[in-house]
Amino acid sequence: MRNFTETLYDAFAQEFRVDEMLHEVKTEHQHLLIFKNAAFGRIMALDGIVQTTQKDEFIYHEMMSHVPIFAHGNVRKVLIVGGGDGGMLREVCRHETVQRITQVEIDQAVIDMCREYLPGHSDGAYDDPRATIVIDDGIHFVQKTDETFDVIISDSTDPLGPGEALFTESFYAACRRCLTPGGVLVTQNGVPFHQMDEIRQTGLHLKALFQDWHFFMAAVPSYIGGAMSFAWATDNPGLRHVDPAVLRERYRKSGLTTRYYNPEIHFSAFALPQYVLKAIGKEDNEYL
Repeated sequence: MRNFTETLYDAFAQEFRVDEMLHEVKTEHQHLLIFKNAAFGRIMALDGIVQTTQKDEFIYHEMMSHVPIFAHGNVRKVLIVGGGDGGMLREVCRHETVQRITQVEIDQAVIDMCREYLPGHSDGAYDDPRATIVIDDGIHFVQKTDETFDVIISDSTDPLGPGEALFTESFYAACRRCLTPGGVLVTQNGVPFHQMDEIRQTGLHLKALFQDWHFFMAAVPSYIGGAMSFAWATDNPGLRHVDPAVLRERYRKSGLTTRYYNPEIHFSAFALPQYVLKAIGKEDNEYL
């Protein structure tokens, strides 16, 4: 038995007891680790940073998928960048109105290992006929593809190693090019309390590209340091302010049973702490 200490921050860390080591490998792109912990179940880490756990993955995956899909209301095509554990694909596949899902993952080994050791994450989604899996660098795909999508979800690692390019203005600009009119881009954007420079920089990039940009949040216990942020960007400002009755009806008609997401959580997630609003330059005008 040994402990796993996360390496995301220099000044402090969180530690997990490794009750059973399930798999460890150096892939072409990163160091992958899957182990069992009594509190969080099976945990996957990449390059020393926890990516997902059995216990709390539903929070992250439900919020990144259902918020844009329900807000949009007519999603037919979805692009997932990253997300090799399969949880995001699983949640998108639960929407029967979605006709086609493209997932672009840079590392085939992540998909393979998660299908073997974290099968509940994908829960059969990789066998869904609507899903197309592309092994490629996400930024290369969005810069070259001729396809367009109603929702793009960037389920990336932190801006280190393979994930660094997915936090650049060129990536966001390429995503904008791939969105259908009124489409939505959402991205993983870290824990603002510790990664404020990241959220501030993302805000500047999105402000230059989209008519409406903001962030929404959710508390994911294994992402230490407070609530997790997700970037939101679209050229249809109305989607962030969809009528509550309409959203509740969309949720009801979907027939989905969720563990975290609901329409009230959807609305409240966009209410940001004042220190975050100040960091992104919205403290004086966001709620006027």
